[in-house]
Amino acid sequence: MCNGRAADAAVLDRLQAALAHRGPDGKGSHIFGAVGMVSTRLAIIDLETGDQPIRDAQGAVLVANGEIYNDPELRLQLREVCFRTGSDCEPPLHLYRRKGLGFVDDLRGMYAIAIHDTAAAKLILTRDPFGIKPLYYVEAPGYFAFASEPQALIAASLAGRQLNQRARAELFQLKFTTGPETIFSQIRRVLPGETLVIADGRIVERRRRSALPNDAPRRIHYRDALRQLDEILRDSVAHHLRSEVPYGLFLSGGIDSSTLAGLMARLSSKPIVALTVSFPGSRAADERADAERIARSVGAEHHIIEMTERDFWANAPRVAQALDDPTTDAATLPTFALGEAVKGHVKVVLTGEGGDEMFCGYSRYRRARWLRGLLTRHARTHGEFSGLGGMNDVFSGWRDGLDRTECQQSGSGLTFVQKLQAVDCAEWLPNDLLIKLDRCLMTHGVEGRTPFLDPIVADFAFRLPDEIKATIRTSKRLLRDWLASNVSAAEPYARKTGFNPPVGEWIAAKKAHLEALVSRQPGVTEIFSRSNVQRVFSDPRKQAQAAWGLLYYALWHSHHVLGVPSDGNIEDVLIAARELA
Repeated sequence: MCNGRAADAAVLDRLQAALAHRGPDGKGSHIFGAVGMVSTRLAIIDLETGDQPIRDAQGAVLVANGEIYNDPELRLQLREVCFRTGSDCEPPLHLYRRKGLGFVDDLRGMYAIAIHDTAAAKLILTRDPFGIKPLYYVEAPGYFAFASEPQALIAASLAGRQLNQRARAELFQLKFTTGPETIFSQIRRVLPGETLVIADGRIVERRRRSALPNDAPRRIHYRDALRQLDEILRDSVAHHLRSEVPYGLFLSGGIDSSTLAGLMARLSSKPIVALTVSFPGSRAADERADAERIARSVGAEHHIIEMTERDFWANAPRVAQALDDPTTDAATLPTFALGEAVKGHVKVVLTGEGGDEMFCGYSRYRRARWLRGLLTRHARTHGEFSGLGGMNDVFSGWRDGLDRTECQQSGSGLTFVQKLQAVDCAEWLPNDLLIKLDRCLMTHGVEGRTPFLDPIVADFAFRLPDEIKATIRTSKRLLRDWLASNVSAAEPYARKTGFNPPVGEWIAAKKAHLEALVSRQPGVTEIFSRSNVQRVFSDPRKQAQAAWGLLYYALWHSHHVLGVPSDGNIEDVLIAARELA
């Protein structure tokens, strides 16, 4: 949206080209005076007539990234509408005509939506309550711009590469960045559940739809909770299986993915396609045996994707390239590998993200039940680099964003467990786990769906009594008990291992070489001394996250700030970056 000028077709072309990987099946555009919008399409529903933009009879135009799972139900509510397509993204446009900005309240799905109301001369942007689908914007003198990825705004010369130092400190200490600010100073996030109204290139109104109910736990008998859980999860998975293209499942053998496997097998007429990452030859906890056992029990077509040190050396730069909004979560590596493996075979995969946040799978939830929460009132009080010494000045303000989010929850009537859940759902979930899923899959043109992150599931799970979700000794109590009764091969009471590749082991194999390369990378030398880097790489096995975080940042900065291509291995990229210094 340009103030007083026609939209620039060349800028729109650059935006569209930068987002081509997200939608290899089609593209569209809309230009009306000062407003221009482009889309790239990954065709999942209505393969024939579902191209975007979608227009209504009054001249409103919609582009969207996502899936509206209750599309059939919404069409029944909109009986008076003459639909032009079979796209699940058309009902939101007609709901907007009927309900104004309240149209989002009826949507059950994952989405980033833009509507240009030509008659009212307004642009409406909205994002789903959990932040499953990303949406970014730049509000600058003379124009307003938005896109699904920051790199597209930069590629179109709508934003610069200058970095936000506070967000950079968060990245190192938390593994992700918080709130509306991104690591790029000029680019901001549309928050999960937020709706923006833009007129004349300026934001004139904001609204927010919460992902979680603002209610204290309700009373419910345990047997009733278990029965309702089965009904609610079955309904959510059924909605998430709505697709006109092949789908699969990322199966770790843990509680969340095993639950999805059991439900998908119950609901699917064909054997489900399940994929698991294995780390052969390493000391990492390998999920292969657990996943194979679950896959056999539900009759799945199971595929093992092996990831080795050689893959790490070759693929780490590509992972850094995909994650323009960065996270140093090492689980990005196997997620990227899974996305690449399914490309060309399935377009949709179901994943277990959100199961821990909805049903209390982290140890901090259990600790929050000790002594009425006195021992766990804050999440992440120690950063990933906090124990290394001599670096405090580098990370100034790293917890400010979390502090603000925690303060927003302090006045409510929630329990300590619920407050931790709410903070995780506001920050950790959208800004780490879901960014990881979105970028690592969409870079390969694959869509990830998250049945645990559903409004109906969230309303049920969040209002369960704390003792039903977690005891002092047991996390995910209700979900474990459901799994024990419904998937015979599962071991629901086994200890949680996590989805952690052996990055410390891989880095240790070439630590001296990597330390020399990383310590000379221009982005690293701006903030770390050589002794700081040496300290981090002194024992990569013990300090795996810090070592990977520093290596990842060197790769990320090389590509996204310096512009180094990421088509070589780790050594190629870091040498090229050093030569630019």
